[in-house]
Amino acid sequence: MTTVSRIIGLILISLLIALTSCSSDDNDMVLLPEPSNTMTSSELTTYFESLIHAENIPGFAVTIVKNDAITFQNGFGFADIQNQKLYTNETHNGIASLSKTFVGAATAKAIEQGYFTLDTPINEVLPVNIVNLQRPEAIILVRHLVTHTSGILDNPENYTIGNYTVLPNQDVSGTGADILLNGIGLEISNPIPLIDYLAEYFMEDGFFYGDSNYLDITPGTTWTYSNVATALMGFVIESTVNQSFDEYVKENIFAPLQMSSSTYDVVEVDFDRMAIPYIDNNRPLPFYGNHGYPEGSVHTTNQDLGKYLLDMTRGIKGQSSTLFAPTYYKLLFTEQLPDGIVPNAFAENHGLYWYTKNGKWMHGGNSLGISSQMEIAEDGSYGFVITSNIDGTFFENEGKWETVKEKIENGIQAFLASN
Repeated sequence: MTTVSRIIGLILISLLIALTSCSSDDNDMVLLPEPSNTMTSSELTTYFESLIHAENIPGFAVTIVKNDAITFQNGFGFADIQNQKLYTNETHNGIASLSKTFVGAATAKAIEQGYFTLDTPINEVLPVNIVNLQRPEAIILVRHLVTHTSGILDNPENYTIGNYTVLPNQDVSGTGADILLNGIGLEISNPIPLIDYLAEYFMEDGFFYGDSNYLDITPGTTWTYSNVATALMGFVIESTVNQSFDEYVKENIFAPLQMSSSTYDVVEVDFDRMAIPYIDNNRPLPFYGNHGYPEGSVHTTNQDLGKYLLDMTRGIKGQSSTLFAPTYYKLLFTEQLPDGIVPNAFAENHGLYWYTKNGKWMHGGNSLGISSQMEIAEDGSYGFVITSNIDGTFFENEGKWETVKEKIENGIQAFLASN
C-alpha cells in the first residue's frame, strides 16, 4: 500500500496510539548536519548515522547506482532495537508497494512469452468474469490494471481487515500487537490462497462483494490507485502461465537476477533475519502477511535490491536482456496514459506500475511499520533504493516517513553530485 491508499481505518485508533506513545526527551535531540557539497562515501555514512539519532528512527538501508555500478550500499540503525541487531545489507525487510514493480516485470515477461498483451481484456484469460457492478458493460484490459485505471477500488471499509493477517507464533503481548489485533481487528493466520482472497471481492457470494468496490467510469479514463486490482493482475498472470504468481516471479525475475534472499511467500521468510516493523522505537509490531500478496508482499534485502536496481538502470537504457529482451524493458518505462489522467500531485504518467515524475521513474511503498522508495533517472544514469522498518501509515506518524525520506534523498543527491 502507498501513501495514496493510506489505511483510513487507522484514524479510528489514533487515540489509542497517542495514549500509548512515548515522547523523546528534548535534551537527547541530535542536530543533523547539512549534506556536504563534496560528499564522500564515508561522509554519507556519517550523515546517515546522524540521521538515525536526529530523527529517532529504527533502521534503514540505501543502495546508490551510478553509471552502471553500485557506488554505495550500506545499512544503518537497528533491525531489532530491543536486541540491538544492526540493520545491514543482509537484513530482510518487506518493501510494501515497491513490490508492484515486480508485478510490472512479471507482466512484461508474460507479454514477451505471448500469454497476453496490454490490450487483452482480462475476462478473455481469467477463469471467471470480473464485472464492474457500477458499469457492467465496461471492458477491463491488462493495460488498465497496470496503470491503476481499471475502476476497481480499495474500499477503505474492508481493504485493511480483508487483506492483512498477523502471522502465527508471533509475540502478541505488546502494544503494537494490541493495535493490530484489537484496534484494527486483524486475525492470526497465514495468508490464504490468492484465488480465495480475490473471490471475496469479485464473486457474488464473496464477503466483500458489492458496488463499493468499483467506480462508475469507463476503464482508462480515471486514475485510482488500487492494491486489489494489482492483486488481480497477479492472478491474471497466474491463470495464464499455469503457475502460482510467486513461483513465476521467483523463476523469471528473482533467479535471473540472483536475488536469492527475495520472496513473495512470507511463510518462507527467515524471521531471525527480518527487520522488526516499528510504529516507533518503543512499539514493535508482530510480523504479518497479506492475502493479496502480489501488490505488497516482497521480502528482500538491500543487497538483492541493489541487483534489481542495477538491472533496471541498464534496462531503461536498452542495455540489459537479463529478464527479457530490451523491448520489454522499454515497455516497463513507456508512458501508457494520455496526459492529465494521473493526478499532478502524484505523478505525470504511468508505465507498467512504475510512474514518472520530475525526470525520474519511481515507486515507493508504505505499510504497517515499513517504508521503501526506488527512483531511477529517465536516462538511466543513476538510481537509488531505500528500505526501512520505519512506519509510514499510522495516523500519528503522518508525514514522518516523508520527512525522513527527504533527508535521506538529500544525502543521496549530494553524494551523486560529488561522485
